[in-house]
Amino acid sequence: MITTTRLARSPRTIGKFGVAAAVAALTVFTSACGGTTDAASGPSGEGREPVRGGTLNLAFFPDNVAFACIDPFQTYWIEHRSLIRNFADSLTDQNPETGAVVPWLATAWQISPDGLDYTFTLRDGVTFADGAPLDAAAVKTNFDGFADLARTSGGTAYGASYIVGLESTQVVDAKTVRFHFSKPNSSFLQATSTTNLALLSPASFQKTPQQRCLGDVVGSGPFTLDNYTPNQGVSLSRRTGYHWPSALNKNPGDAYLDKVKVSYVAEDGVRTGNLVSGQIDIAWPRNPFTVEDRALIGRSGAYLRSRPLPGVSYTLYPNVSDGHPLADDQIRQALYHAIDLKTFAATIFGADYPVVGGPFDNTTPYYAAQSAKLTYDPAQAARILDAAGWKIAPGDQYRSKDGKRLTLVQPLSAASVGAELIQDQLRQSGIELQLKTVTAAERPAVIANGQYDLVEGYFTRADPGALQFILVEALANSKALARNAQKPAAAAQIADLFTRAVQSTDATAREQIYTELQRTLIDNGITFPLSERVQYAGIRNRVNGFRFTAESFVDLHDVWIQP
Repeated sequence: MITTTRLARSPRTIGKFGVAAAVAALTVFTSACGGTTDAASGPSGEGREPVRGGTLNLAFFPDNVAFACIDPFQTYWIEHRSLIRNFADSLTDQNPETGAVVPWLATAWQISPDGLDYTFTLRDGVTFADGAPLDAAAVKTNFDGFADLARTSGGTAYGASYIVGLESTQVVDAKTVRFHFSKPNSSFLQATSTTNLALLSPASFQKTPQQRCLGDVVGSGPFTLDNYTPNQGVSLSRRTGYHWPSALNKNPGDAYLDKVKVSYVAEDGVRTGNLVSGQIDIAWPRNPFTVEDRALIGRSGAYLRSRPLPGVSYTLYPNVSDGHPLADDQIRQALYHAIDLKTFAATIFGADYPVVGGPFDNTTPYYAAQSAKLTYDPAQAARILDAAGWKIAPGDQYRSKDGKRLTLVQPLSAASVGAELIQDQLRQSGIELQLKTVTAAERPAVIANGQYDLVEGYFTRADPGALQFILVEALANSKALARNAQKPAAAAQIADLFTRAVQSTDATAREQIYTELQRTLIDNGITFPLSERVQYAGIRNRVNGFRFTAESFVDLHDVWIQP
């Protein structure tokens, strides 16, 4: 599966960030949204002491058969990963502002000089909601279960990409656990902060994977999972006696909320209407709110929060295999100047929507903007194509060479967004883009058989190593897409950069490697980023303490309701 974040009409939007500009860009974007929608209101209890009690009502887009799973290791659906963050804790946490990995259930860790061993010291006094202690044996049970499922799931368990190379988990003593890798994996520390490696009670692993997907799981978080009914809803209750939050939380003890009730609402307009009428407290849309809905939310006294999802941006990947037009390096370079990314963002999502700057969203650690190479310049595109022999004959709309029209094929899926706009932009440069609708069932065969020229993909994770699982054939969910997207020499170069980055234990060296990687992807015409994937939340003004995690999920531990 390539589109690992969402299958919807629109895509979703660490030691340190690669450049300080990423933080600045995020601040500007948040301020821009606030200027049009947050000015009317905000949290009503700001500056006051939190109040305990109450039920928070939150609405998501419906889960369907493809997303009917709330088990941390198995699910990739952002909505359920957000809920998991609130009933299952992780060994570490990640600061969304700096990308730094900080202690949580583990108070300290050591990484061996060769990068093969990670040793964690566990926090005292932590228990799962069923009373089982969170000790080294429990951690081993979790990671042994993860490894088993990674081997037996056929690649469908989303968390499998987080433990690549994990060879064994060893109990050193009750409070010390060691992970041994067959090869260095510097992304593992960040992986321990994610919801997909959140820990469950050992009893949960006595259940089948399907039972865990359907909610038969117990975590150590500030809430307990009371019920999950696919396509109907989820309910959480406050857990009494919780006193081990992440250092990133302000609340040191029990959650303030009594309960969290989650409903599934299919229509964006209905979900927004329920928010402004006060029937729900948080509207969590799959598509970014429309400009009109943002204005409506602001007028109602509710407010907005937004943050780009970290990881691989919403991107088109080419098919450069023999016989396809994009095997021509010149055509790929011309595409960068034939696509107007600023107009794309403004037309599809609104004038204040951030313009994508490269293969990753700007909240991704080690982000290095490549905007200068992605400038819209149809005259330059024309010069490149003319020089390559692709000319527009008198009276024709499209370019041809040796009697063959310059035609690209893009299969459209439920995840495709803005394809008609790209089609129109390419037409202005004399490039024909044919859009062919395919079902989710047909898509893998279309890619495997190379029956496309451009196909979209994205991947949410607060680590640039996420792109390996699209472009490195040995690791990719779709090996055909990885193979088709790059010529052999470029593929070897990209794989080598990832290997060096993942095996390096030095943050400065990793930053340099990931910066080179981002330059190389564009210089070789391997990725065509179209948009950032921004996660929005519409919030009633009685809701206080809302916080996005580093994964751009919601942390409800600090949330309270003003009576």
